Amino acid sequence: MTQVSVAFQSDKAPDDYVELARLAEAGGFDVVSVYNDLFFQPAIYPLLLMARATERVGIGPAALNPFTLHPVEIAGQIAALDAASGGRAYLGLVSGTWLEALRIDQSRPLTALREAVEVVRRLLAGDDSGYAGERFSLEPGARLRYTPLRPDVPLLIGTWGPKTAAFAGEVADELKIGGTANPALVPFMRERIRNDRVGIVVGAVTVVDEDGAAARSRARAEAALYFPVIAALDPTLEVPEGLGDEVRRLVDEGDSEGAGRLLPDELLAKLAFAGTPEDVARQAQALYEAGAARVEFGTPHGLTARRGVELLASRVLPRLRL
Repeated sequence: MTQVSVAFQSDKAPDDYVELARLAEAGGFDVVSVYNDLFFQPAIYPLLLMARATERVGIGPAALNPFTLHPVEIAGQIAALDAASGGRAYLGLVSGTWLEALRIDQSRPLTALREAVEVVRRLLAGDDSGYAGERFSLEPGARLRYTPLRPDVPLLIGTWGPKTAAFAGEVADELKIGGTANPALVPFMRERIRNDRVGIVVGAVTVVDEDGAAARSRARAEAALYFPVIAALDPTLEVPEGLGDEVRRLVDEGDSEGAGRLLPDELLAKLAFAGTPEDVARQAQALYEAGAARVEFGTPHGLTARRGVELLASRVLPRLRL
């Protein structure tokens, strides 16, 4: 069964999180996610506010990583979120990106991710037999000093890499491909997962407005920030020679709008959900037809966040529920 979700950046005031979460739930979204990007508010803060303001939607971080947050703390945070939401939490994990500013040792990322999953699952399940890993370990007797609401929560792993995708196929409920709206990537990643049980989640910058041109203009500036990275990751993406370098140069100079203007419409449509509600619905439907189990509409949603979520709920979702 396909699902629709919305993801928020953790840069808002408390009342804004509550309002947007309630709007998303009332509008029919299945899941509400919060990014855990470096130097923004930790995702657990808005997630706990949103959990208490909602009753139905799934809720979780997209995503935590074991380099800036130890797996013991990850287990504690997700247990708290699960309790606050009445058993609606999911755990999103990634191996960690854009951490260079912290000079953190990011060697053996798949080992760190694999062991983090093991530690978190043992702690939630109350397994105190001990665990000896290369990066993370638990001494015999080490356990949470309280009983989590559930002994396990759904696991999402975010990745583009073949090895991590294969690992997700072993342990995860979902795999998320972030920063893309490209239907051609879905079957490609399905081959990497090698497990039909694991649902593929596709998420990207979203700007929807009745003024499609204005929405695409805003989306171009947002997508340009990620395009050089995505262009190197997506083997199905056809990029004009030299475009990535020119976009990166303008972004580095602080001209994201100028960089965005270099992205043609056909390329933008593979990087972001952008345009009128009808345009965005067609993009999402193409992803479902390609095999996606969930589409996640990411920030900034519209020319304003509230208006974007309203249009997604009232004009996009009904077209996807047919």
